[in-house]
Amino acid sequence: MIFKRRDKPTRIERIRVTVWPRHSWSRSFKYFSKRVLRLSASPRKIAIGFAAGAAASFTPLIGFHFILSFFLAYVLRGNLLAAALGTAVGNPLTFPFIWASTYKLGLYILDREDRPLPDLSQKLDHSMLSQSLDTIWPILKPMLIGSVPLALASGIFFYFVVLASVSTYQKAREHRFRLKRKLSAKTRKSSNNK
Repeated sequence: MIFKRRDKPTRIERIRVTVWPRHSWSRSFKYFSKRVLRLSASPRKIAIGFAAGAAASFTPLIGFHFILSFFLAYVLRGNLLAAALGTAVGNPLTFPFIWASTYKLGLYILDREDRPLPDLSQKLDHSMLSQSLDTIWPILKPMLIGSVPLALASGIFFYFVVLASVSTYQKAREHRFRLKRKLSAKTRKSSNNK
């Protein structure tokens, strides 16, 4: 195949690339932003979809972010591909900050901010499989409650940022296409006159 790598990457290398980009963070960010800007939908739909994905990534429901973002984007009539790209707001670098902030905000909302983190070391034994929700619920409940306002705030923030970016990009691209069409029409006209 033309686009396959000659040397197949090892499992360790694939895991490393998943967590840390091969070239640089700025190059990865530029590539990712170009993917969002070049989606073929209205700026409003792209912004709604991306905001739904960003909001879904603030929930502690790891493994369900794509499903939740697709559901939100579908209900709000946003772009589903933009929703999938929006879930990248939650990544290995941002998850510790997201989880800590959702947990602290959830404790604040529940009016239990002075409560220490539960000691799970005693509960993590063979009976955890049968009592897993009871074991995790003291942490999961504040995180779920705290994630709602943070998800709304991030969704609103990313909606306006992506809406402005995509609108500007699509207007500039349309302007470039118009200039190219005019230039090609002029060259065709001048070649026909000769």
